[in-house]
Amino acid sequence: MTKQTTAILGGDIGGTKTSLAIFSSKSGISTPLAEATFSSQDYSSLEVIVHEFLSRVKIRVDLASFGVAGPVVNGEARITNLPWVMGEKRLADALGFSRVHLINDLLALAHAAPLLEPKDILTLNKGCTVPGGVIAVVAAGTGLGQAYLMWDGARYRAYPSEGGHADFAPANALEAQLMLHLLNRFKHVSTERVCSGIGLANIYDFLKEHRHGEEPDWLTEQLAAVRDPVPIIVNAALNEDRPSRLCQATLNMFVSILGAEAGNLVLRMMASGGIYIGGGIPPRIISELQRGPFMEAFRNKGRMSWLMDEIPVHLILNRGAALMGAARYGLWSQA
Repeated sequence: MTKQTTAILGGDIGGTKTSLAIFSSKSGISTPLAEATFSSQDYSSLEVIVHEFLSRVKIRVDLASFGVAGPVVNGEARITNLPWVMGEKRLADALGFSRVHLINDLLALAHAAPLLEPKDILTLNKGCTVPGGVIAVVAAGTGLGQAYLMWDGARYRAYPSEGGHADFAPANALEAQLMLHLLNRFKHVSTERVCSGIGLANIYDFLKEHRHGEEPDWLTEQLAAVRDPVPIIVNAALNEDRPSRLCQATLNMFVSILGAEAGNLVLRMMASGGIYIGGGIPPRIISELQRGPFMEAFRNKGRMSWLMDEIPVHLILNRGAALMGAARYGLWSQA
């Protein structure tokens, strides 16, 4: 028999995987009642995945909110690297829900920031949180996402940003060479070109071409066998038994650029409430983020360096944060 409950279905929808979770709207959304992850490529639509999930868990749901990896315009969304086209009304009709919300996945992550507990984060800089201060969010995954939250007197409201597509600003001579290298390939060099999964690959190619390290045969073979070089580069950089100096140089440069861009976002938003670092890459390179280069680049803001010492910097460890944020948005929208 289907359980009777007041619940909301949250989703984190991407080109590679789709994660779904059901949260109780009465007891809160810190712990899901049920959750599962699916390979997006194995399904023809989101509706098929949701029907399969709900048939397993036997929990009645009438409301859903999905964070999607792509732009949402007038309730319509397309997913990068998937043929799915989603609409809020079509999804609600197909699923038999009273309402479905679609929001950008980074906006969903931003909505989760105020919900995160100490166990969900790793603090890289304690700083001094200003109550009600603006909160910034930056996420380095396949691309570079940014968002922010502002206090409205009663709660934090999240807002989207496309700051990842703003111009890349080199902070030293080597980064300036990288900039010139990429200008020969692209008409515009955004920060995403150097501070994301796409960026890691671009940095690696640049350093390899300019002889900042040799690519050993074993690494050449591994890279030739995959479409996505990022896991290979990261693993080779962190491998204590057989590290690649070229991959280490790549990761070092990436970490410094990420620190600098996090600092840039803080300055642009005057994020006295702190900044949260999310996305798929940062949790895999915790040891590198805890070393000096990340925070050195974050603080290196000339006359504003004193201010950066006061800004809390948190790394998001909770992989279900975007699910929580999507659900939070859906509940608020119904209030």
